[in-house]
Amino acid sequence: MKNNKRIPIEKILLYTIAGVGLVAAVALAPGIGPALKLFGFGKHKYSGKYLESAVGRLKNKGFIVFEEKNGKKFIRLTSLGKNRLKEYEYKNISIPKPKKWDKKWRIVVFDIPEKRKAIRNKLRNTLIDWGFVRLQNSIWVYPYECEELVVMLKADLKVGKDILYIVAEKVEYDKNFKKLFKL
Repeated sequence: MKNNKRIPIEKILLYTIAGVGLVAAVALAPGIGPALKLFGFGKHKYSGKYLESAVGRLKNKGFIVFEEKNGKKFIRLTSLGKNRLKEYEYKNISIPKPKKWDKKWRIVVFDIPEKRKAIRNKLRNTLIDWGFVRLQNSIWVYPYECEELVVMLKADLKVGKDILYIVAEKVEYDKNFKKLFKL
């Protein structure tokens, strides 16, 4: 069966702008096609008006800015746009599952203050995307090695000691978790 999963135009444009670097805004509508094909999005056909509208939405959301350099207009990702792109990248990450489980639980515990609620929500959503299961509100469990990813996430979110990564040999009442993870 053919996979008809739609890729959001926002994602396509952010990846394209990030990959190409500074894209000439003047040539955006006619020139975006070849750039999209470079990144494997060539099978999607978008009209110039649709692309222009999508670029406008990215600008309104603060994901991109238009800059002028040597009389030419360019598009650049903002820090907000780079963060949005990271969110898309995190969703695409899958943790490799070994053939045999080592019978150890990976536990992520966090205590992120209310004033950083957006960061806390981003962390929870990322853990869910990676396949973690909630033990309690700020305690998440996974059966496979993923320390490097958690370290990377801590660095990206700038949370440091607010997140702890624990490897445990036993978790009380783990029968449901074993069933969920098909262990």
